[in-house]
Amino acid sequence: MTPDQMRDASLLELFSLEAEAQTQVLSAGLLALERNPTQADQLESCMRAAHSLKGAARIVGVDAGVSVSHVMEDCLVSAQEGRLLLSPEHIDALLQGTDLLMRIATPNGAPGSADIDAYVALMARLLDPAAAVSVATAPATPLMAEPPTPAPEPEVAVPVVEPPAPRKTKRTTENGERVLRVTAERLNSLLDLSSKSLVETQRLKPHLATMQRLKRMQSNSLRALESLNVHLKDQALSLEAQEALEDARRLLAQSQQLLMEKNAELDEFAWQASQRAQVLYDTALACRMRPFADVLSGQVRMVRDLGRDLGKQVRLEIEGEKTQVDRDVLEKLEAPLTHLLRNAVDHGIETPEQRLLAGKPAEGVIRLRASHQAGLLVLELSDDGHGVDLEKVRRSIIERQLSPADTAAQLSEEELLTFLFLPGFSLRDTVTEVSGRGVGLDAVQHMVRQLRGAVVLEQTAGEGSRFHLEVPLTLSVVRSLVVEVGDEAYAFPLAHIERMCDLEPADIVQVEGRQHFWHEGQHVGLVAASQLLQRPVSQNSAQTLKVVVIRERDAIYGVAVERFIGERTLVVLPLDERLGKVQDISAGALLDDGSVVLIVDVEDMLRSVEKLLNTGRLERIARHSHQLVEAARKRILVVDDSLTVRELQRKLLLNRGYDVAVAVDGMDGWNALRSEDFDLLITDIDMPRMDGIELVTLLRRDNRLQSLPVMVVSYKDREEDRRRGLDAGADYYLAKASFHDDALLDAVVELIGGARA
Repeated sequence: MTPDQMRDASLLELFSLEAEAQTQVLSAGLLALERNPTQADQLESCMRAAHSLKGAARIVGVDAGVSVSHVMEDCLVSAQEGRLLLSPEHIDALLQGTDLLMRIATPNGAPGSADIDAYVALMARLLDPAAAVSVATAPATPLMAEPPTPAPEPEVAVPVVEPPAPRKTKRTTENGERVLRVTAERLNSLLDLSSKSLVETQRLKPHLATMQRLKRMQSNSLRALESLNVHLKDQALSLEAQEALEDARRLLAQSQQLLMEKNAELDEFAWQASQRAQVLYDTALACRMRPFADVLSGQVRMVRDLGRDLGKQVRLEIEGEKTQVDRDVLEKLEAPLTHLLRNAVDHGIETPEQRLLAGKPAEGVIRLRASHQAGLLVLELSDDGHGVDLEKVRRSIIERQLSPADTAAQLSEEELLTFLFLPGFSLRDTVTEVSGRGVGLDAVQHMVRQLRGAVVLEQTAGEGSRFHLEVPLTLSVVRSLVVEVGDEAYAFPLAHIERMCDLEPADIVQVEGRQHFWHEGQHVGLVAASQLLQRPVSQNSAQTLKVVVIRERDAIYGVAVERFIGERTLVVLPLDERLGKVQDISAGALLDDGSVVLIVDVEDMLRSVEKLLNTGRLERIARHSHQLVEAARKRILVVDDSLTVRELQRKLLLNRGYDVAVAVDGMDGWNALRSEDFDLLITDIDMPRMDGIELVTLLRRDNRLQSLPVMVVSYKDREEDRRRGLDAGADYYLAKASFHDDALLDAVVELIGGARA
């Protein structure tokens, strides 16, 4: 490559960076101008952006960029001078030009000359005839002249007018700091090393404590020697003995002085090392944090364009754009946010005519707010549309045979809204480019759960819907309460802890055979952490019980532990992928002394607590750690992601005398099968995380579980579906379409007999 070619390649790269920055300015400004076409500051910023791009394109010889930016600049100048009032058609055309400029600046993505000519002609038609002539003729020379033979004055003048263009392409923050590109792997490595250095500096603390103890021993020894010297003054000692005693006293005093000096130096070193390690760690962590606005690139434009495609007027308003979030979290949030925004435009916002009839403004508003709360990123996405048609949801549930009609009629609003998150569930009768496939909210919930977060939908008929999302600010660190269970350390993320408390034996009450305690006006179920985490029961003789109250939305339970160790900020260390999903555990970490602590998966643990409380398998916590053992009954595991079906089967089997546990999906069921003993598995097929076929296949490959009877209960009643379930290893296939109480119970008796052995 020649030096000229190298220079050109560098300039083209700079032009690409310039185009990326300036097109963002254009997009934001044009969307603002659509609401207020005469806003002077936005007209000025858009005109300057187009003008800068024209100059930069001329410098690097990108004629297509000159042509597009020139006609855009002419249009914006006309609007500035009052000769033109920007209409939605003008905004559409200018946004189209913004997209063209970005394509022109993208390697291997430049549009053809026909696209450029068509765009120039479009802009000419949108301007008045006189302007159309000037627009059509002005860029003709750079487009058609390959060697610029006739003295092209503009070509010579532009570099003089626009010399700063290449220099502006250096990326900077709002504070003027330079921005450099660093790979994610290097950032992860830097954070890992800085966290380890922070842990290592903490290991100096016990060493310093030992040195302090040694200094006190030295002081005591010197005082004892001085006392001995006083007592021996009246004794007739030989000269040699007196000299030896004096030498011992002098040496001990010197060693004490030296120890004090070195101890002070070590203490200073430990403090400085700890401070620098903390600063290093904080700086490395800050490198991972990005403003929430980074995930919103193009979302305002997407909402606007999608609304126009659907014949709606929609505006997206954003609050908290500067909220700092871990870059890994940001990357994973982009897809669910896009799903929710498209869902709000398509399902929530009405057409202008419908809104006017309902007494609303013609333009619908979607609001997205980001904020920090208790160590979490809280996102609230709301719209002022018509809300969710609950009766339509109820009819769809019945039509899809997800619940009997009488049961569906009794479902509350909260229960109805949970069906919208099921795989394949949609309120659209036909499939369009925007919706109808039933994958939107299911995908949102799946992605949010991957982030160890939660999503809740609320709605008000005729006024709109609101999605509330909570996800960690960072996946790298977590502020936790460290406790002791079975002589091992476990960490509960503070974001899920309601409170900590000491319970007296008299505070524990029995309600319907279950242990509860009174908390904020309600009975809270109590369970031992040793049972959940499968640790040996502590022989602690303390009269009070240490309890961690954990909450996830409306679910709240108390978990009894042995000891509170304290609050810690832990660096999250992912578990080895070969372990798969470990029940009730999300990750690991290191404490200050280098010992290992396991971080609790609170959402998973709450499901485990729910099962223990609902199935009567909860081990009671007595005053002196004695446990009551319930008489054995045949145990059945019901795995189904439908709350209604799951509860219906559980109650039927409980009434017949069986001991029943439930799981909300295949992964939850597999964890239960590996940790507990069952006499029968009843599973659905279509479920998130792991479907029923995968679950049965895993079970048949396990030496301990391969002989366990399996019944598949599915709404798919085609012969090929039945064959697929039986081929995977199921012993019985029951279609939900023909499902009734006796059919299920008869099948259970046929497979494992009655409830008692």
